[in-house]
Order: sequence, then structure tokens, then C-alpha cells
Amino acid sequence: MHSTVVSSVYAVCSDAAGFAGNIFAFVLFLSPIPTFRRIIRNGSTEQFSGMFHIYAFLNCLICLWYGMPLVSPGIILVATVNSIGAIFQLIYITIFVVYAEKPMKLKMLGFLISILAFLDAPSRQLFVGCLSVASLISMFASPLLIINLVMKTRSVEYMPFSLSLATFLMGLAFFVYGMLKHDAFIYVPNGIGTGLGTLQLALYAYFSDASREELKHPLIGP
Repeated sequence: MHSTVVSSVYAVCSDAAGFAGNIFAFVLFLSPIPTFRRIIRNGSTEQFSGMFHIYAFLNCLICLWYGMPLVSPGIILVATVNSIGAIFQLIYITIFVVYAEKPMKLKMLGFLISILAFLDAPSRQLFVGCLSVASLISMFASPLLIINLVMKTRSVEYMPFSLSLATFLMGLAFFVYGMLKHDAFIYVPNGIGTGLGTLQLALYAYFSDASREELKHPLIGP
């Protein structure tokens, strides 16, 4: 009787973590909308990086693949959220390519074609799981590619807070979900992602404060 209750509570907690992960992932998928509204309004991608969306698209496709019942039974919540995410990321990539300058346009298209060609290969659970780990870590780390610009300009204008926060929350929720499901292919990359998300938020807080201080105390020339 006691073991049945514990098992039921465990299942409820596992499902709750999975649903929370889905909600935070959906928030993550929506968070770039203000950025893309700005891109469309200005007719330019400016200094925004499109690589996050390339990595996110790759991650969504691989995690969708990994979460399918035929590959990994019992983690359907991973498949459902990533099927939606793949659609969002493909839309973002399309908009970015349309408004990007020619060199970036060709680079993004090259990455996209490579992803679609690569995913045509046959695989097993271990292979897909390893790909999932690599793609998740790449997705979580990709916003840090802009850090050189952030440090150079001492501005977080091109590192949106909503994206960093949603990345952190999604990583944390799926880390818990993976732990409860005893699935290292889920909890390892999302645990790393939670750490990287924390780093992004810390950088955002630091450079936001630095920017406000400069506005309060502008440098006065001789």
C-alpha cells in the first residue's frame, strides 16, 4: 500500500515537472517575438545573432525524435513540446534569413540545409540520445556567443532578458523531469543548461547595473 502511494506521488511529481518544462519551453519559444518584431520593423537583423535559433531548431528536431514512443517510451512530453518548438524556430530562422545581410543569409541557409540532411541518417536510442545531449548544450550555450559584443559595448541590448530567463526556467524544469525519469539524456544537458542560464542571467544583471551606473554618472571630459 505504502509503495503504491509513493509510486503515485512520484508519478505525479514527474508529470508535474514535465508539464512545467512544457510551459517554460513554450514561454522560451515566444520570448524572441519582440526581437523579431524589431527586425521586421527595421528591415534588418542588426547585430542580433541567429545561431541560437539554428541550434534550437536542431535541438527540437533531435529531442522530438528522442521523445517518440518508438525510441524512448514514457517521455512523450519531450516529444510534444519539441514538435511545437521546431515550428517556432523554423519561422524565426525564415524571418532572420529574409532580413539578414547576404553573408549571414548564406551562412544560416548552409546550417539549415546541413541540419536537414544530417537528420536523414538512421539511428538508435543511444545515438539519438547523444545527439540530444550535444544539441541541448549547444542551444543553451548559444546566447553566450554574443557575450563579446555585450562586454565590448557594456550593453545587454542584443541579449534579451526574456530569452535568458525562459532558457533557465526550462532547463531547470526538464532537469527535474529527467532526474525523476532517471534519464541521463534529459537531466545531464538540462542541468548544464540551468548552469549556463544562471550565467546568462548573472551577466545580464551585471551589465544592466553597469549600464545604469554609466547613465547616472556620465564621464565628463576636461
